[in-house]
Amino acid sequence: MIEHPSPNHGPRRGELAVDTIVVHYTDTRTVADSLGILCSPERQVSAHYLIGEDGAVFRLVPETERAWHAGLSYWRGERDVNSRSIGIELQNPGERFGYRAFPPAQVGALAALCTALKQRWPIEERNVIGHSDVAPDRKADPGVLFGWHAFAKAGHGLWPETGAEDADQEALPEMLLEIGYDPGCSGAVAAFQRHYRPARVDNVPDAETAALAAALLRQIRAGAT
Repeated sequence: MIEHPSPNHGPRRGELAVDTIVVHYTDTRTVADSLGILCSPERQVSAHYLIGEDGAVFRLVPETERAWHAGLSYWRGERDVNSRSIGIELQNPGERFGYRAFPPAQVGALAALCTALKQRWPIEERNVIGHSDVAPDRKADPGVLFGWHAFAKAGHGLWPETGAEDADQEALPEMLLEIGYDPGCSGAVAAFQRHYRPARVDNVPDAETAALAAALLRQIRAGAT
């Protein structure tokens, strides 16, 4: 763990417990660029952790503090996602500079960090999510190349066990709301697809997307939280 303090944080608001992990990508060329942005008082952004492509972990903001990573966001009825979450940035060039797959060393370091966070905070698996899940109309990170399926198999987050059953496509907005998505976002379907059906992200509420949402909800309702 490399200590690299950022001044960009404040107290958590209200009585919210930390129960969420939000995964981002940096959309920068280098770790040095990312640290410069995340630690710049002028930029007014930060995260609790930054993980390099080589697996190096930088601690920027104390977990007890509110880092400024999610911005305008929503998850499970809460619009101050920053006050209930730990933000983790993954170094990646992103769409601006040549988006690429996340190396095993980086994903392994993220998994180890998530394991440690769950030992310190009551983080629910349904709340291990991406920036695009909490800000569908603004953000796409960590994007379709982040392996949410494999990450869930490693014990972090949920994955629909099956998407083969029939589901009511018209009920998809209500299902997404129960999962946690903002009902007022026009891109909520695309955000769900980006996480759970990355092969085709078209924001179309089709039968496959509805079936995946129904399967995920069955897990949540069964207590796989």
